[in-house]
Amino acid sequence: MATTAAAVRQVQVTFDCAEPARVARFWAAVLGYDQVPYGEDDLAAEVATGRTPGWAACVDPTGAGPRLYFQRVPEGKVVKNRVHLDVRVGPGLVGEERLAVLAAECARLEALGGSRVRLMLADEENESCLVMQDVEGNEFCLD
Repeated sequence: MATTAAAVRQVQVTFDCAEPARVARFWAAVLGYDQVPYGEDDLAAEVATGRTPGWAACVDPTGAGPRLYFQRVPEGKVVKNRVHLDVRVGPGLVGEERLAVLAAECARLEALGGSRVRLMLADEENESCLVMQDVEGNEFCLD
């Protein structure tokens, strides 16, 4: 007997991290997202404990992209991400033009605290992309 799934209305991508506010600021700057302000309860807890809230989030101001949610966890990142974001800066571009766009965006993101990992040059199946890490070492691709 087949069942009907409920319609998915929104998607949120959640990151485990040590410093949610720092990682949220990075991704908001990368994607042109807005940071979600903390509520009064969060701010009161921050004052009482001396720690920033255990979460942060940012949203696409157009509503088209997914909400990104960052939650504090006690353990650090140990292995490669099984899921990652592709930041699409060069769709439709090929060759030197694509490489120039990837390099320019890489420089911008390095100034925000990101790190370049490696350039993967085009092959028979894929165009060039640039693997990077955010401020806590989470991998993502400039595509």
